[in-house]
Amino acid sequence: MKKFFKRLFVLLLAAFVVIQLFRPAKNKAEGMSKNDISTLYPVPEDVQNILKTSCYDCHSNNTVYPWYAEVQPVAWWLDSHIQDGKKDLNFSEFASYRIRRQYKKLEEVNELVKKDEMPLDSYLWIHKDAKLSEPQKLTLATWVNAVRDTMEAHYPIDSLVRKK
Repeated sequence: MKKFFKRLFVLLLAAFVVIQLFRPAKNKAEGMSKNDISTLYPVPEDVQNILKTSCYDCHSNNTVYPWYAEVQPVAWWLDSHIQDGKKDLNFSEFASYRIRRQYKKLEEVNELVKKDEMPLDSYLWIHKDAKLSEPQKLTLATWVNAVRDTMEAHYPIDSLVRKK
């Protein structure tokens, strides 16, 4: 039985070493995207700081990776979260969205932040500084509402909201 566990350990160790060779591509873009949200709407510095600290690792084309992102299978798990986050909302590609989607995504930002569903709890375990305080939530909500008001002023409401 002892021999079995020793072989199992060696096999698992070898598998762990081999999977280190297979790494997902890093989510790192060179410079700011031409479709960044800031190319369409002014983003005040305090809002930009909130977005960078609490949102951009999963919702932009630039992730700041922690040291453990170099270890498999953790890197695959992180990559999956990043890809899911970017699929839902990517601030680096925001200007490429149709106006209705932009409007809806900003509404979702308000809702998810208000309900403490964003940032994700699993992200906050390690990134304590990403937890939004009530003043930060208010700052973000005020900015989102101002951007949505700007959209409403420039586009007919039926182009922003799907009829029910």
